[in-house]
Amino acid sequence: TPGLRREEVAQLAGLSVTWYTWLEQGREMSLSPAGMVRLATALRLDKAARAYLFKLAGRPDPEEDRRENGRLPASVSASVAAIRTPAYILDREWTAVCWNSEAEDLFTGWLDGEGPHNLLRYIFTDHAAVSLICDYEQRARRVVAEFRSACSTHLDDPSFKAFIAELRRASPLFAQFWDQRDVVEREGGERTFNHPRHGFLRYEQATFDVTGHPDFKLTLLVAV
Repeated sequence: TPGLRREEVAQLAGLSVTWYTWLEQGREMSLSPAGMVRLATALRLDKAARAYLFKLAGRPDPEEDRRENGRLPASVSASVAAIRTPAYILDREWTAVCWNSEAEDLFTGWLDGEGPHNLLRYIFTDHAAVSLICDYEQRARRVVAEFRSACSTHLDDPSFKAFIAELRRASPLFAQFWDQRDVVEREGGERTFNHPRHGFLRYEQATFDVTGHPDFKLTLLVAV
């Protein structure tokens, strides 16, 4: 760090000089999230560098929730509304925080009703989802595996534990899939639906990160 000697950085981060030297040398080390917070502060890392540090370590930033207010800028919601194909953004518990009219028309029982608009609750507790989604059980199993992968750094959060416990009580099928502990990345590919008004529909799905808001994901469905 410019202006600070190695010994000073180690002292500010609450680390031994030897330990910090090993870290600089790229040796395999294990550091607690709290220790990483002190190190990021001592190194005066900006937001991007701090996020990269925690990503390399495979650990969640314990101060992320305090540094992010969890709300998306109005410009993001406006951009989603302007998309002319079904589009929606999910938060880290996969509750839709914004969507366009095309998505509301497609997802009967989920985005066209009263909230909260949680995707997992919809898939596993609403009979409309069973009728709408083709290959329902296969898709539902994959959604659970995608969710487990996406929320892996938050599984110990009390709010997540309560959310999972609620879903397990509400849906034996969710409990069955969750206990299988499968993990896969949320990916694109074909999605098919039996819509009550529009009949059979086929889309290609794509999912994107929302820059500056790591807990949010944008999903688009393009008709094919």
